[in-house]
Amino acid sequence: MTTSTLPTATELDRLCVDTIRMLSIDAVQQANSGHPGTPMALAPIGYLLFTRVMRHSPGHPDWPDRDRFVLSAGHASMLLYSLLYLTGYGLTLEDLRSFRQLGSRTPGHPERGLAPGVETTTGPLGQGIATCVGLALGERMLNARFGDELIDHYTFCIASDGDMQEGISSEASSLAGHLALGRLIVFYDDNHISIEGPTSLAFSEDVGARYEAYGWQVQHLSDGFTLDQVERAAHTAMQVEDRPSLIICRTHIAPGAPHKQDTAEAHGAPLGEEEVRLTKRVYGWPEDEPFYVPAEALEHFRSCVERGSELHGEWAERFDAYRRGHPDRAGEFDRLVERELPAGWDAGLPRFQASEGMTATRKSSHTVLQWVAARVPELVGGSADLAPSTLTRIDDADDVAAGAYRGRNLHFGVREHAMGAIVNGLALHNLRAYGSTFLVFSDYMRASMRLAALMGLPSIFVFTHDSIGLGEDGPTHQPIEQLAGLRAMPGLAVIRPAGANEVALAWRYAIASTEHPSALILSRQGVPTWNPAAVPSDAIERGAYVLRDSYREPHPPELILIATGSEVHVCVGAAELLEADGIATRVVSMPCMANFAAQGGSYRDRVLPPGVKARVSLEAASTGDWHRWVGDLGKAIGMRSYGASAPAGALYRHFGLTPERVAEAGRQTVRRARSEKGVR
Repeated sequence: MTTSTLPTATELDRLCVDTIRMLSIDAVQQANSGHPGTPMALAPIGYLLFTRVMRHSPGHPDWPDRDRFVLSAGHASMLLYSLLYLTGYGLTLEDLRSFRQLGSRTPGHPERGLAPGVETTTGPLGQGIATCVGLALGERMLNARFGDELIDHYTFCIASDGDMQEGISSEASSLAGHLALGRLIVFYDDNHISIEGPTSLAFSEDVGARYEAYGWQVQHLSDGFTLDQVERAAHTAMQVEDRPSLIICRTHIAPGAPHKQDTAEAHGAPLGEEEVRLTKRVYGWPEDEPFYVPAEALEHFRSCVERGSELHGEWAERFDAYRRGHPDRAGEFDRLVERELPAGWDAGLPRFQASEGMTATRKSSHTVLQWVAARVPELVGGSADLAPSTLTRIDDADDVAAGAYRGRNLHFGVREHAMGAIVNGLALHNLRAYGSTFLVFSDYMRASMRLAALMGLPSIFVFTHDSIGLGEDGPTHQPIEQLAGLRAMPGLAVIRPAGANEVALAWRYAIASTEHPSALILSRQGVPTWNPAAVPSDAIERGAYVLRDSYREPHPPELILIATGSEVHVCVGAAELLEADGIATRVVSMPCMANFAAQGGSYRDRVLPPGVKARVSLEAASTGDWHRWVGDLGKAIGMRSYGASAPAGALYRHFGLTPERVAEAGRQTVRRARSEKGVR
C-alpha cells in the first residue's frame, strides 16, 4: 500500500502519512535496530486516529477523559513516537534520532512514564490488547460512578498477528465480549508477515469469525483501503454501545520498499541504507535528508494541540458545573485523579487477639478486605473463578456485569493470563484493583506482573494456597518455586504474612503503595494468631522483625530462626525445644524479604546481629535466596522436590518441616558456630 493506494486522500493527507513512514524508517536505520515495516503499514491508521477520530489533548496528556490509544504491536513503536512528536506531545526530533539509545525517551518498545502520550508499557505480544480490556472496563466503571459529564471516552488499540496468536489476547477478548465493552475498538493489522516468514506457516484461523463468536462487532477493510474507509469504520464502531469492535485491516508490511515490501526482512530489521534511499525515491522524498519533516505536514499535525485544548476546555467547563452540583462526588473524582487515599482511611486497623487461635491467612485476609473496602471505595477486584477459595469477594458490593458496571466484584473466569493484564488496566485508571488465584497459577500471570513492576503500577495480586499446606490437591497445585521466582522480580513487593495481624498490615501496605505492585501470599491452612503487641506496626515496611526472644540483654542470642508465613509458628515450636537445651534462640518473622533487604544496615544488624552466625531459615518452598540471610554456617530448610497428595500435617512431617527437624538443624549450626569460635 504505497501512496497511490490512498486515492481519496488529499495531497496533505498523503504528505502527513508519508512523513510518519519516513520518520519511522529513518529512526530505525539510524539505530540500526528496530521494526520499520509495520509502522510504515500502519501510518494511515495512526494518522487518522490522532488527527480526526480520537479526543485527546497534547497539551493535557493526563486529561482524565481523553481517549486512550495503546499500541499493542509494541515493536512498531516508531509509529507512536512519530505521532507523539508530530502532534505536539513534547517529543523532539532529537528524541527520534535517539531511538533505542541509552537514556532516551524513545526506547525499543513503548514504556509508560518516559514520554507523554504513552499510556501503558507494551512489547510482550498480547499484553497491550489485554490491558486495553482493563482500560475499557475501568472507563465504564468510572462512568457508572461519575456519569457522562466526567468520564465518557474510548479505548483504541492497534494489534498485530502476534497479538492475535498469544493466548492472553484470547482470554481478554472473550471477557471483553462477555462484558459488552462497547468503548473498546481494536484495529487488527493483518499484514500476513511474521519474523519467520508468512503467517501461514503457523496461523490460518478466521480471526474475524473467532471475534464474532466472542461477541464482538467485526468489520473488514480490504486491501487498498482508503482513509475515508478507516474513518467510517472507526465511527461505525463508536456507535456500537453493547459490543467491543474489531476492525481487520489488510495491510502490506513496508509498503513502497522496492525489495522489502511483504517480506519478513522488513519486520524486525532496518531496511538498509540503499533500500531506504530507494524507498524515499518511490515516495518522492528527499533521499539525503534524514528526519525531514515538511513544514505543511507539521503545521497540520500540530493543529491537534489547539483542537485538544478546546476539547479539554469543554470538559473542564462541564467539570466545573458538576463540581457546583455535586461537590462531594467531584472531590472524590479529584482524589482518584491524584491517586490519593481517603483521609484517615487506615485509622483503626483491625487487630486480632491470640485467643482467636488458628486461622488461615486467607480467612484473615477476607476479614481485612471487608474493612479496607468500606474505607477505600475505589477498591475493586475478583478472582479467576476461585473466590470461594481465595475469599476475595467484597461482601456488601455488587457484581460487575454487562451493562452493570457500578459494582466492585469482578468475575474474571478461569483466565489468569488476562486477569493480570486487566488488573493493570484498571490500575491505569487509578482504581485500586486486585486479582486473585492460587499461588501456583501465578506462573500464568508473570508477564503482567512484570509489566506492573516495570510501570510502577499499584496493582495488587492475591495468591492463596501458598504451599504444600494446601494438602490433598497434590503437587500440581502445590507451589514450590513460585515464591523464589516472584521475589526475583524487581519492583514487586512479595509479602507472606504470618498470622492475622501481619495480614492486616500487609493489606494496609498494599493499599498505601502507589508506585509498585504487591503480591500477598496467603495460606489455606490455619496458623496461630500472634499477640498484636508482638507485631510492630511497620512490620511490612521493615520487611522483618523479632517476634520472639529467649535471651536477656545485653547478651545476644546464640541462634536465630527465620521464617515467613505458615512456617513462623514451626520455628516458635523449635525455639521452645532449643530453649529446653539452654540455647538462647531468637525467632524472626520476615514477611517481605525485599523490604528487609532495602533497610539500612543498622536495622538489619539489630534484627540479625552479624556476630550470630548460627542461623536456620524455614519455608515450605524452594530455598531460593535464603542463603543470604543464613550465611555460610547456617542452614536453609525448604522443599527440594515437588509435593505430594496428602493432608497438610502429614506432608509437613513427611518433608521434615517440623519443630523437631528445625531444632536439630539449630543445634548443628550452633555447634558449627561454637567450633569456629573455639568454644566447646
